[in-house]
Amino acid sequence: MKINNRPIQLMLPYIKSALCILITINLLSCSDDDDDDEIGNWVDSSVFDGTSRSGAIAFTIGNKGYMGTGYDGDDYLNDFWSYDIEGNYWSQLADFTGVARSSAVGFTVNNVGYVGTGFDGDNELNDFYKYDPATNSWDVIAEFAGTARYGAVAFNSETSGYVGTGFDGDNDGKDFWKYIPQTNTWEELVGFGGDKRREAMTFTIGDKVYMGTGISNGLDLEDFWVFDTTTDVWSSLENLNTDDYDVTRSSAVGFSIGNKGYLVGGSIGGGATGTVWEYDPITDEWDEKTALEGVGRQDPIAFSNTSRAFVALGRNGTLYLDDNWEFFPLDEEDEDD
Repeated sequence: MKINNRPIQLMLPYIKSALCILITINLLSCSDDDDDDEIGNWVDSSVFDGTSRSGAIAFTIGNKGYMGTGYDGDDYLNDFWSYDIEGNYWSQLADFTGVARSSAVGFTVNNVGYVGTGFDGDNELNDFYKYDPATNSWDVIAEFAGTARYGAVAFNSETSGYVGTGFDGDNDGKDFWKYIPQTNTWEELVGFGGDKRREAMTFTIGDKVYMGTGISNGLDLEDFWVFDTTTDVWSSLENLNTDDYDVTRSSAVGFSIGNKGYLVGGSIGGGATGTVWEYDPITDEWDEKTALEGVGRQDPIAFSNTSRAFVALGRNGTLYLDDNWEFFPLDEEDEDD
């Protein structure tokens, strides 16, 4: 037998070389598969005792997460709850004393919670309240000084709270305001150079607050920013959409564990997602982690005491959720726990 008029034995070295290449490629592929084990594990925790909902507020004080308000698909809500991180159980607390609402904001200063803005089904809101966990009681504080709105973001320093962006019924905003508890006053901040938006997310690492994602005029936004709470100065970071990753979305939740930030869930192109991304402030880069083991969702809540973090509630389409998941960023995925 001949191939192209050349004895087949003359072709054997080429055939052997080709087989060696194929075997090497297959071995490398197997090795890559082993290296691609998902890092980050989700563990099912205590299901929320109350009504399934999305658009709730949440904040953490010590080893307790606090959650309230929201929308269950039929009604706007004003109940208020705590989740014991160590004990893994929920307790109902004194109802929020403002009008029932969703898409409000919450933050903490000196172990006191603050809740305000939002939407009650008819109106954008600018009222604000403080919650004292020591007495399980609410008090009215000065109204938010910006326009009434919902879908804003909020965060805090050691001494002050901050609220900004959101939708006021006519326009998306990019303004930011600082609340000073000692004087019960608001003051407007300047210096944010990013886009207008609603439904963005933040997370805090040390004295820096990182903010990004969100939507405006139907477009998911790509800019990403850091706010220094010691100087009240904003700085821009690498965009959320690069050749290596695309983190853009709206209605996600953010939290931090140690010196890393995390972004979970949200809406991409109008559909709920469960994808999870880890942000490293040293490299200013994102790395994808194991997706949320529960249903993909938008408008969830998160509790984090900087060493442990939980993601709960939210919605997927018309399905409103009451599950609660703890995230372990350094563990390999285990679907059986």
